[in-house]
Amino acid sequence: MAEIPSFETSRLWLRGVTEADAPAYQRHFADYAVISELAARVPWPYPQDGALAFIRDVILPAQGKDKWVWGLYLKTSPDELIGIIDLWRQNRPENRGFWLGRAFWGRGLMTEATAVITDHAFDGLGFKSIILSNAVGNLRSRRVKEKAGAVWLRTEPFRFVNPAYTEREVWELTPEQWKKFRGQGP
Repeated sequence: MAEIPSFETSRLWLRGVTEADAPAYQRHFADYAVISELAARVPWPYPQDGALAFIRDVILPAQGKDKWVWGLYLKTSPDELIGIIDLWRQNRPENRGFWLGRAFWGRGLMTEATAVITDHAFDGLGFKSIILSNAVGNLRSRRVKEKAGAVWLRTEPFRFVNPAYTEREVWELTPEQWKKFRGQGP
C-alpha cells in the first residue's frame, strides 16, 4: 500500500484507510440510506464482511496509484471512520466519490472534507479538472458540488442501488472555478 498524505480541517482528520477501519466502515456504510444513492455495483444487502473485503481487495492494492481513498474521522473521535472520499484519475465519468454515515449528515462535514481534497487534487496532484456526479434527487450530494462552484454539464441515464434513481447529474470543477469560488482568482 502506498502512503497518501493526511489532512486536517477544523473538525476532521483525513487519512488513508486501513483494515483496522473495517468495523466502523461496516457500521456506518451498511445502511440503505447511505448506499441507496450509490452506483448499482454496490451490493445490497451489504455483506457482513463487505467493508473488510473492500478495504483489503480494492482500496489497499490501488492506494496511491492514481487512486486515493481517505477516511474521515472527527477530531473528537479520531479512531472512528465516519465516511470516505475517494479520488481517481481515470474518469468513469467522475473523478471523485464520497459517502458519509447518516448520523453525520447535515453538519457540513463533507463540504469541509471535499475542500481539502479538491485543493490537493489541483495543487498537489495536478488535476486539470474534476468530474463529479450524483443521483438526480440526491440533494445533499448536489449541494456539496454547488458549494464548491462546480458547473453542471448534463444529466444521463444511470443505475443506482435504489431503482427509483434512474439518472445522474454530471458536473465539472476546474482549478479556475475553484480558485474563483474560494476568492483566490478573478
